[in-house]
Amino acid sequence: MDLSNFEQMDTAILLSIVNEKLRLECPDLHDLSASYDMPSEALADKLDTLGYHYDTKTNQFKSF
Repeated sequence: MDLSNFEQMDTAILLSIVNEKLRLECPDLHDLSASYDMPSEALADKLDTLGYHYDTKTNQFKSF
C-alpha cells in the first residue's frame, strides 16, 4: 500500500494500514517514516485526531 498520500487518506483506514506495517515490516515509527518517506510528526498528528498515539513498547498506535 502506497502511503505517500497518507494526509488525504481516511484516518481509520490509515490507522489500520500503519499498524499492520509496524507489526509486519518496521521495527519502529522512525523506520516506518523513513521507509515510506513521510514525516512521523504529521502521521502522529493525523492519528491523534482519532485519539490514537504511538506506543513504543508495543510498536503500534493505541487509543488513549
